[in-house]
Amino acid sequence: MDSVGIEQVEAAARLLAPVIRRTPTVGSRVLSERVGTQVLLKCENLQRTGSFKPRGAYNRIANLPAAERARGVVAASAGNHAQGVAWSAAELGISSTVFMPIGASLPKLVATRAYGAEVHLVGDTIDESLLAAQEFAERTGATLIHPFDHPDIVAGQATVALEILEQVPEVGTVVVPTGGGGLLAGIAVALHALAPHVEVIGVQAAEAAAWPDSLTAGRPVRVPRMATMADGIAVGLPGAVPFAHVAELVREIVTVDEDALSKALLLCLERAKLIVEPAGAAGVAALLTPALRDRDLTGPVVTVLSGGNIDPLLLTRVIGHGLSAAGRYLAMRVTIADRPGALSELLGVVGRAGASVVDVAHSRTGMWLAVDEVEVSLTVETRGPAHRDEVLDSLRDAGFRVRAEL
Repeated sequence: MDSVGIEQVEAAARLLAPVIRRTPTVGSRVLSERVGTQVLLKCENLQRTGSFKPRGAYNRIANLPAAERARGVVAASAGNHAQGVAWSAAELGISSTVFMPIGASLPKLVATRAYGAEVHLVGDTIDESLLAAQEFAERTGATLIHPFDHPDIVAGQATVALEILEQVPEVGTVVVPTGGGGLLAGIAVALHALAPHVEVIGVQAAEAAAWPDSLTAGRPVRVPRMATMADGIAVGLPGAVPFAHVAELVREIVTVDEDALSKALLLCLERAKLIVEPAGAAGVAALLTPALRDRDLTGPVVTVLSGGNIDPLLLTRVIGHGLSAAGRYLAMRVTIADRPGALSELLGVVGRAGASVVDVAHSRTGMWLAVDEVEVSLTVETRGPAHRDEVLDSLRDAGFRVRAEL
């Protein structure tokens, strides 16, 4: 299997220097306090096209022979890799075709077309889109640009690590969101060569975690199903090229659940003033949960914010989910008597408990209701988990039947 060495990484850095942004690394006081050592954020969400993907895509396409460039390139992606390939091809003056799933995010679809790619919507999954892209490559002679399974892709992504070493020379731990493994493998290769004392930790969404079983099996193993908001790291099968490097150089890959991802996204938005997609916030999520928070990590810790391309509609839902997970939203169903003044009494208890009503609706229909009962659906703002419990206790102490939903 093709391997990647530091010489390839340094060559990629020279190639990318004129076109790729040197993204900032900024400190996070709130994360530093929670982890117990200095934590910094490597802001690849501010990279061209909104993710780290152009690093590998440009390096791969720029290294193609002239004859292959003339036939164009093709890719399959739900979004970030699509934009990276489209932008890179446009910068290099060659044609690009991208196959995306039918349900791909509209903003990512529009952006990919805006960068100059011809886009085809095929299949319900990336795997189906990839089959279509492979058939297109065989039929037309276009070069398939894989999102992670090629040495040039890994070498391009590895340039993130070179910047981290320049910006935080004393770095002790690097935390990396992980899907197919190109970014994780690249960072591990670069750090192993230049700063072997630095620990590299991968992070996957628990509902799309192919790497733990793959590392146990000693080979890439496909995850049977995926269901996560972190579509940027929802990859069913690790790449063979990244796998060889990760298996050798990365000691640990941890997983985070959907609540942790939404809380992390909300923290980035509120405290760091950075828009980050769920996949890009995976490292932050790990630092907020026992997976890494309770570990004695060697600092400073740098976590890569790998992307910021989030659909505004998803952002709205994730913010709501994050507020609920953080105990700042409480949705509940309350059974009250069907008589004048009962709703006012309910809202009075909520108000005296210090919660602010967001939404209220009531219904007299329901098989579970007695003829003299009404069910009220109520959403309120709370000040955190403790206050959330106080509101529920106040309602129950007042004699209301309450069922919390979030």
